[in-house]
Amino acid sequence: MARPLTLLPAPPPEDAAAVLATVWPALRRALDGAAPLAVLPAEAGPARAARAVLRPDEPLEPGTDLVVVTSGSTGGGPAGGGRGVLLSAAALRASATATLTRLGGPGSWLLALPTSAVGGLQVLVRSALADREPAVLSRGEPLAEALTRLPAGDRRYTALVPTQLRRYLADEPEALACFDGIVVGGAATDPALLDRARAAGVRLHTSYGMSETAGGCVYDGVPLDGVGVRVAEGVELTGPVLAHGYRLDPVGTADAFADGWFRTRDAGSLAADGTLTVHGRLDDVVISGGVNVSPQAVEAALREHPSVADAVVNGRPDPEWGQRVVAAVVPAAGAVPELAELRPWVAARLGAAAAPRELHLVDAVPTLHTGKPDRRAVLRTLGEN
Repeated sequence: MARPLTLLPAPPPEDAAAVLATVWPALRRALDGAAPLAVLPAEAGPARAARAVLRPDEPLEPGTDLVVVTSGSTGGGPAGGGRGVLLSAAALRASATATLTRLGGPGSWLLALPTSAVGGLQVLVRSALADREPAVLSRGEPLAEALTRLPAGDRRYTALVPTQLRRYLADEPEALACFDGIVVGGAATDPALLDRARAAGVRLHTSYGMSETAGGCVYDGVPLDGVGVRVAEGVELTGPVLAHGYRLDPVGTADAFADGWFRTRDAGSLAADGTLTVHGRLDDVVISGGVNVSPQAVEAALREHPSVADAVVNGRPDPEWGQRVVAAVVPAAGAVPELAELRPWVAARLGAAAAPRELHLVDAVPTLHTGKPDRRAVLRTLGEN
């Protein structure tokens, strides 16, 4: 008999008490196999889109204990939005167990990510396996204040996206250095940012993974115990952490999951020692003048310019170059970046083809509910032409 899927609206980020009163016990029940769960985004628009993907009136696929709805940033399910990723309690536990082993053992976690995203849910899973209630960072709360709610003498962990790491490194580097381990993932992290954080005494682990792998499954380029990696057209992953398909999408499931492997849409390479380097999305590459340009690499270069606080890069059709590199930039305080200064800066680091040919100044880079940059929203704001 099919089990009903519980749809749980996520409390708003500022309501830490509600997270502990609702999402935390519901996730523990899902881990015990008692009540399959899906946590909706707190924002109304993404929540409506998630409900349309989940279709709770339809029978739930066997073996499913948690459904995570992806952001839809790269397309997705039959409706063209995000996908509902089907995860078992066993996959969630395998991911959390291997992560705790890699980090040095169980500890107390600070939840700083949304509970509708796999990164936030895995903080709760790791907390459950360690039998410790997590602390929850409220929106706008200083990191140092949240740290006081983690038990003294215990190992202290958190998980962040790169945008959070960049902000806290500027505002509260001492608080970041108090953690025994910080997992940073969800998007590519600029090498220069990692270097600055480690120089400040922050104990970081870069994480690569996705909802289909129950969260991060490659730490600092090295797969977690039990996880296998190979590179064909793109990066492919295997192991006990894998999801078993997509909600009500057998065609998408068959295309992405085959023979125990999950085919990502990420470009990558393996070193001789098995270390994985991810180069970005296969479908994000901008081809300008016949040269492949990585938007993530251009963003990283721009963020190192003293006039730039943040950046997001896309490609747009160009009659001469095929595509032109377009940069949306958040100016640093008191600065007004100009294309004439940014083009040679990027060209000197990545080559002339990577230099932006169009520049837009924005107040902030929009993000998805997962914390990733919303490239589609940037293009919509600028006008897709």
